[in-house]
Amino acid sequence: MTSFMEMWGQMGFLAKAVVVVLIIQSVWSISVMIERYLAYRAAINESKEFAPALSEALQSGNMSEATDLAGQYEKSHLAKVLGAGLQEKNVEAAGRALDRATAVTIEQFRRGLGGLATIGATAPFVGLFGTTVGIINAFQGMTAGETTGLAAVAGGISEALVATAMGLFVAVPAVWMYNYFSTKVESFVVEMNNSSSEFIDFLLKRGASE
Repeated sequence: MTSFMEMWGQMGFLAKAVVVVLIIQSVWSISVMIERYLAYRAAINESKEFAPALSEALQSGNMSEATDLAGQYEKSHLAKVLGAGLQEKNVEAAGRALDRATAVTIEQFRRGLGGLATIGATAPFVGLFGTTVGIINAFQGMTAGETTGLAAVAGGISEALVATAMGLFVAVPAVWMYNYFSTKVESFVVEMNNSSSEFIDFLLKRGASE
């Protein structure tokens, strides 16, 4: 059975270039997947701790404690958004601050996802290009006429299959994780919008009771 290193040695320059590009795409996408997963998990865990602590501080009317809490949970998306609102003195300014913080936080959550989408969309075509190169090499082997039968096309067919497999290997996880992360971002947006709305309601009720 032919090893990968043996196939690598038999590959032409273009086929090797395709494989290198796909390896770079794979390494980059995996690094983004790991980084985004850790960032989202940290945001979820800290928000679970922050939300009840903030609610208790607001119910007791301790706004300074609520502001301090927002600063302690730096990775929480809710803390980032509500912390911006807590720094304002009136409802209108707080609403604008909440909107700005939400927009900034959404962009932070989406960082790297565009690259994942691009890799998921382009990796199969990079692999297809490698497949085409392999097929061309197979026909060139037949045309050369140095060998006959399967031996004449084996090298080119191997290049084609390797490129096809690697293209799919890179693209499929990238598409899966892009969809997974996009769903997570949508849930974060809903949480931030709901929390902002509840905070504005709290400020309105607080202002009405004063």
